[in-house]
Amino acid sequence: HLLDFSPLAGPERWHENYPMAKGDKQSPIEINSKEVRHDSSLAPWHASYDPGAAKTILNNGRTCRVVFDDTFDRSVLRGGPLAGAYRLRQLHLHWGSSDDHGSEHVIDGVKYAAELHMVHWNPKHGNFAGALKQPDGVAVVGIFLKVGKTPKPEMKRILEEIDNIKTKGKEAPFQHFDPSILFPKSRDYWTYHGSFTTPPCEECITWILLREPIEVSPDQMAKLRSLSKNSENEPVNPLVDNWRPPQPVKGRIVRASF
Repeated sequence: HLLDFSPLAGPERWHENYPMAKGDKQSPIEINSKEVRHDSSLAPWHASYDPGAAKTILNNGRTCRVVFDDTFDRSVLRGGPLAGAYRLRQLHLHWGSSDDHGSEHVIDGVKYAAELHMVHWNPKHGNFAGALKQPDGVAVVGIFLKVGKTPKPEMKRILEEIDNIKTKGKEAPFQHFDPSILFPKSRDYWTYHGSFTTPPCEECITWILLREPIEVSPDQMAKLRSLSKNSENEPVNPLVDNWRPPQPVKGRIVRASF
């Protein structure tokens, strides 16, 4: 889905080719606790993921992505702000060149080292391409990664595979993985309506941003930063800072479950 965009045309120029990038519901945003509206009607969310749905892990030159089988309701997300079940399609990460930035969403001025996105789509729209055209087409669970001394072992599986996908275009089998192990203990979340953070920036996403970050070690972050944007036969060009800066909120309300 992510179209190729030249690194020279940075995010501030995406709208020249992708007018939606200047739309009214763009992501990410900065969340300011003082402006968040607690909504007691927000239900808890639930994920039931089939570990057998995991297929491959790949480096597409822009991120590290794990792809899942979404041909039927095999791994689904439901509840929270969502009506119906959304199918898990892929997860990917955004990260910085150092630990003090890298997340796309910013919370009260705080940037995390990385942000994990679990992308789900609404099968009532027929297929993923159809879902991209609908305001309720996609649901993304966003999880912040912070660097700490007691890393969660959960990220290990993804990072063990990084050596097999060092360069752009590399793909490796990635079987039997339950991504729900990546969730933090707390289910608290913020939710708002926004967009993909890469062109064409379609405004079809219900965001479920988890309040509690998960911890990764400095070594694990270094591993992510060892990926290359370039192909095997080209010089190594570190894949870092693949995040989009916060976009104007334009009157949207962010609701909190807590």
